[in-house]
Amino acid sequence: MKKVGLYFGTFNPVHNGHLALGNYFLQHSSLDEVRFIVSPQNPFKKDLELEAAHHRLEMVRLAITEFSNLTLSDVEFSFPQPSYTITTLEYLCEKEPEVRFVLLMGADNLAFFDRWKEHQKIVSLVDLYVYPREHKNEIPAQYLDHPNIHFVDAPKLDYTATSIRKILRQGKDVKSLLPMSILNYIERNALYH
Repeated sequence: MKKVGLYFGTFNPVHNGHLALGNYFLQHSSLDEVRFIVSPQNPFKKDLELEAAHHRLEMVRLAITEFSNLTLSDVEFSFPQPSYTITTLEYLCEKEPEVRFVLLMGADNLAFFDRWKEHQKIVSLVDLYVYPREHKNEIPAQYLDHPNIHFVDAPKLDYTATSIRKILRQGKDVKSLLPMSILNYIERNALYH
């Protein structure tokens, strides 16, 4: 059975850290594919800095072109907004019953996972692979030993999309943080100014 990691995010913008994590999961787990699920809107964030969904989708498409097992999905674009992870998971599990899906998640999200819509159903439907981020000490005890939640020793990133947007607004160099294709796309479309 094919095993696919689902990497949800607004990817505002997608950066080298996202790609490094996706590739890390491919190389250090039993995943056959990592699918980037671009979320048009995060139900927990009222982000006024969120670039248009079509720009974020295109940036992910550009960023993953060199990686055969990193793929892209716009599945959430067809759902009412904000879309919820459980809706997407149920849809994908029904549409692709031959695939075993795994939810890739940062520890910061697991810290407030109990606020997610139907979180108990999510963790019964798919396994979670959790990578290090801030808030590891804030994870509820019920998730630390859960049989479907697996903590992965992926490299911790020192930057986020939020910090990259701040650097871009300051007009500073972000060449080491973004693929060149993304930097060119941002400049060509006058994003994050």
